[in-house]
Formats: sequence, structure tokens, C-alpha cells
Amino acid sequence: MASLIPKTCRFLRLYQQQMRIPAQVIASKQIRNLHYSAKRCQEFAIDDDTPQYPGSKSVFTEKLDFLKPDEYDGIPVYRVMSRDGEVIDPDQDPGLDKDMVVKMYKTMTTLNTMDKILYESQRQGRISFYMTNYGEEGTHVGSAAALNDKDIVFGQYREAGVILWRGFSLEKAMNQCYGNCNDLAKGRQMPVHYGSKEHHFMTISSPLATQMPHASGAAYALKRAGRDLCVMCYFGDGAASEGDAHAAFNFAATLDAPVIFFCRNNGYAISTPTAEQYRGDGIAIRGPAYGMNTIRVDGNDVFAVYNATKAARKIAVEESKPVLIEAMTYRIGHHSTSDDSSAYRSVDEVRYWDSEDHPIGRLRRYMMQKEWWDIDTEKAWMAETKKDVLQEFQAAEKLKKPSPNHMLTDVYEEMPVHLQRQMDEMKKHVEKHKEHYPLDQFEEMK
Repeated sequence: MASLIPKTCRFLRLYQQQMRIPAQVIASKQIRNLHYSAKRCQEFAIDDDTPQYPGSKSVFTEKLDFLKPDEYDGIPVYRVMSRDGEVIDPDQDPGLDKDMVVKMYKTMTTLNTMDKILYESQRQGRISFYMTNYGEEGTHVGSAAALNDKDIVFGQYREAGVILWRGFSLEKAMNQCYGNCNDLAKGRQMPVHYGSKEHHFMTISSPLATQMPHASGAAYALKRAGRDLCVMCYFGDGAASEGDAHAAFNFAATLDAPVIFFCRNNGYAISTPTAEQYRGDGIAIRGPAYGMNTIRVDGNDVFAVYNATKAARKIAVEESKPVLIEAMTYRIGHHSTSDDSSAYRSVDEVRYWDSEDHPIGRLRRYMMQKEWWDIDTEKAWMAETKKDVLQEFQAAEKLKKPSPNHMLTDVYEEMPVHLQRQMDEMKKHVEKHKEHYPLDQFEEMK
């Protein structure tokens, strides 16, 4: 078998001479595979007891024994803080200073306040749709704080805290949810589908898992460009059941793409509990199967999420390898304003997670033990953030909707004839039947 290596090399030189092609072309995938196959033959010839199957990391056995999932312990959940906000192992304390921790807390509570106000506004018919982030604030802020702000983020639809951490203002968030004339998406997206080129946050798309293959591709592009950055891809346990998730995992692993797959396992895919979604040990177990570094973390522990994401980013950027993080958390709110979670789970279950193991409460207890926060500071901050949110909310509500022109712009750099024809027809129709349209609520058509 060993003689195959020099024979392959001689073949490559002869092939180059006869075909009169540059030496660098010999590095093509087809020729590299010839050399790879010869090398594998040499490796397998070392030990006759080693299976000669590509893709296998095993030895032969004479025992007929199936792998039984119930015989294995679950992947452990990494944590730093107890539910009382005490650091369990001092060596795992990230050592963040007061300013950083207070910023984390303020971002989480601002998001919480924004959720309450916008959820109620939808119930009043003032916006069309909303999704809260109750209970998952720790996954947002802990992970976002550990990234480089230039790392590219592909979110699902429950990562508002990530973009807020990066500096996306309450004003922009409110404008997006109202779809007014100052909305960056010009009213073309449903509420909570944020996006910002400035903040390296790709615009959210509703269909589950469609962002995951895109994230693998973007990470591979960063690798090819030699950028010291990575891609962060957020998704839920329900999205992990989509085919796009598996394709994304395999592409990232085989191409050694610098991407972090961050799963928010919040217990439910809308109304389907995790127990009915899969029979394996959560989502993390899939990482090793695809050849990815993997960790499961307590998603309600903002420090554990921070540490895990920081370490994952180091692997992704320095080793150019994908990483899978499964953050175990709980969705306290309804899936969306189109959902009534009381139809499929008990009030007591929700109350437990809201009162006993909430990420905001855990971080608050930590800060109070450090004497960085107290009850008076809490009251003053909550009043301030509510005032700020309401101020931006009221300002966004008063703005007009974008011009109807924007329904057909921004698709092409120069509008083609067929779209221009549609634009003209739309304008004529609206002009003819303008009494049926609330034109005073929209910017003027040009």
C-alpha cells in the first residue's frame, strides 16, 4: 500500500507534462483526491484490525451490541451562577467589571419593558404583531456581549436583545414595529423582524431555519477573505427540526467555517413541547455527530452564556471551526400575539420559571451581593426605562406610513420596464379611487 504514494506522485508529474498545464492546476480537487486516497490506503494498512472505511473512527468488534440512547447520561449543562446569583466556582467567574455587568442588566430590563409595552399595543390594535422575549434575555445579552461587534449575526425572530446590545436604538426598534416612514425596511417587514447593516445584523426572515445555510455560507466567505471574524447564527429548538438546519451543520463542519450555531432551547416549538419534537438528548447531541465542538449551557445564567460564547468564538476564529451551543432556557411568554400558551401548558409551570429561575432576577441578585445595585436604584431605573420606551413608542406612532412607491423599489438598482408598468398602474388606480384609501396616513407618492 505504501508504494501507492510515490506512484501517485509520478502519475501527477506525467499528467502535467502530457497535458501541458501549469503546476498549480494539479492542486485541483480531482487530483488531490487521488493523493488523498493513496494516503488513506497507507494509513489503513498499518493495522489489519482497523476498519478500512472512510469516515469511520472505530475498531472492529465481535459483539452484537446496539447503541441504546437510554444508557447514556445527558450532556451536562455548564453554569457559573446558582439561582441565588452566587458564583459557584470562582475560577469560572468571567471577572466582568461593574460597568459591563450593569450594561448587561440594563439591556435585559430595557428589552423586558419594551416587550410589555409593545405586547399591550398589539392587543390594542396599534401594531399588527409582536413576539416577546420573556425568560430568554440572558441568552441574548450573554452571547452578544462576548462577540466582536463586527461579527455577522443571523437571527431568527427572538433576538431583539442582541441588536439592542449592539446599539440599535429604541427609536429604530419602534419604527420597525410600526412600519412607519423612518423604518429601515420601509414597512415591508412584519414587526420584530429587525435588520441593520450598521450593526452587522442580517434582516430577520420568518420561515424557520432559512438563515442557517446562509450563516454557513457567510462564514465560509469570511474564511476565504481571511477576516478575523465569525458568524453567529441563532435558532430555536423547533428550527433545529428543519432540513435547513442539518444542511447548515454539515456544510459548516466539512468546510471548517467559522460559525457559532446558537440554539435557544426554550422548551416549545410554538405549541409542541421538546418531548414531542425529538427523542435524542436535545440539540447539543447533534454537534459531535456532525463533527462540531459542542457545549450545553444554562441559558438563564448570563455569565455562563458569556463564557461559552467567548470560548466558542475563539475556536471559530482562531481554528476556523464551527461550534454548536445549546442554551437551555424557557419561553415564559406566548410564542407570539397569535398564540395562547395556556392551551398547551399550565399556569404553574410558567409561574415557576418566571419567579424561581428568571435570568434578570438571577443577575440582579448577583449585583446586589456585589453592592452594585439596590432597591432604590432598581426603582429609579425601571421608571427611567419605562419613560424612555414610552417616549419612543409615542413618537413612532405619530409618524406616517412609507409611501406606497416603496412596494416596488429597491428590488433592482434601476427599475425594469415591467415593474415601472405596475407602478404606473398602481398610481392610476389609487388616484381614481382615492376616497377608498387613507392617503393622509401615508407619505405622498412621487
